[in-house]
Amino acid sequence: MRQASCKASIAADVAIHSRYDIVIIGAGSAGIAAHAVARRLTRSLLLIEGGLGGTVCARVGCMPSKLLIAAAEAKHAVDAAPIFGISAGAIDIDGAAVMQRVRALRDDFVGGVLAGIEKIPAEQKRSGMARFIDPHTLKVGEETLHADRIIIATGSAPFVPEAFKALGDRVLTTDQIFELPALPASLAVVGGGVIGLELGLAFHRLGVRVRLFHNGKTLGPSGDSKVATEATRLLSAALPCELGVEVRPVAHTANHAELAWTDSAGVAKHEVFDYVLVAAGRRPSLAGLDLAASGLALDERGVPLFDRSTMRCGESHIFIAGDVDADSPLLHVATEDGRIAAENAAAYPNVNPIERLVPLAIAFTAPAFATIGETLESRDPKTTVVGEVSFENQGRSRVMAQNQGLLRVYADWASGRLVGAQMIGPDAEHLAHLLAWAVQLGLTVDQAVALPYYHPVVEEGLRTALKHARSQLQVNAPIAPTTADCMDCGPAV
Repeated sequence: MRQASCKASIAADVAIHSRYDIVIIGAGSAGIAAHAVARRLTRSLLLIEGGLGGTVCARVGCMPSKLLIAAAEAKHAVDAAPIFGISAGAIDIDGAAVMQRVRALRDDFVGGVLAGIEKIPAEQKRSGMARFIDPHTLKVGEETLHADRIIIATGSAPFVPEAFKALGDRVLTTDQIFELPALPASLAVVGGGVIGLELGLAFHRLGVRVRLFHNGKTLGPSGDSKVATEATRLLSAALPCELGVEVRPVAHTANHAELAWTDSAGVAKHEVFDYVLVAAGRRPSLAGLDLAASGLALDERGVPLFDRSTMRCGESHIFIAGDVDADSPLLHVATEDGRIAAENAAAYPNVNPIERLVPLAIAFTAPAFATIGETLESRDPKTTVVGEVSFENQGRSRVMAQNQGLLRVYADWASGRLVGAQMIGPDAEHLAHLLAWAVQLGLTVDQAVALPYYHPVVEEGLRTALKHARSQLQVNAPIAPTTADCMDCGPAV
């Protein structure tokens, strides 16, 4: 458990306007989820929103990015049609119409979130920036509040390295890129994480000249070097990339930005782009909270130390949830954080650990990749069985002309229980859910193999990986992996 200390006194010279059992700072995914739970447990509740509202996911994250990816997939389907004997002729991309649809549906999603917040009773919400006066006292505008318990759910903001700030309006983050009136002619993407890969591939497929720069030498998921190697091969073939480089801005005009770098062969290069998308991750939004007055112990990043099983900060009455905790910046994790924080805040001081959901992360790249449960590198190789399948000869994947990628499943040697998986390949978002459910339910490899598998479907590739793992458990010795059993035509035995 992460530890923190917290003072319990209220400054005597502070005039308290209102008192609440629970105050939630932030009305994003975690804060909204926390409020939904807390309102069932107490009427003395306040939700404070200091920003635009509407959640990162709906406004600048999951939803607008998937809208752009959907447009890119439509264009790619036309590009790929000749492999099926179909020719659509010349393709016309209306970049303004593409971005208009992204914004229109994005605004609709945001509106839905805001409508939900609007339904919260007026006495349970405030607009304004909150800051700590002492561990139980908050200042919001001119109002001073006392809170028996507090949940910090202030979210995160994009990080832009100092050198790139000099590019002015030529540098974009996800906070600005969806506001472009039309598709740009060219775009540099700095950062090879999920955001950089998803958006870089989408813009590239839509005809934008894109180059992605990444200081690492691999792309895709970490935790299994074999999957990472395959992901790097496939993704770097799908998108112009410069790996293992440090890129820097050298000049900019009103309409362009010039970047320079030294490639892997030691050759100095430079290129001019309309815009530079900095996808260097996000940082917790903690500025202005005055956490020093909260009495909490902080880590080297200034984030309160907390216990992930309770979301409690040390032994205090303060809890944390969502992207602000710098743990896992995913919507479903943020909402889970909010639920756990609210349940324990309502029960305080009787705080109890709550079992977390199985970790699940998906990147909507082309092909997509996913990580489920434990990673291979986090486990003892002596107690772990790995089953795998290549999708190159997998029947349904070949039918769809999407036969590339690799799936690796991990099982505990002693119990045969599935503990995790990692993959890049077709239908990754769907296979990942099946595997997450199997791990969450504690299924063994034998039980998973015995489930029904239709033919022909990509899920038969999963069965092949499971059968490969089972063969090792049965003979107590590893064997060579296969592709799909007779192109998935064999019995599930």
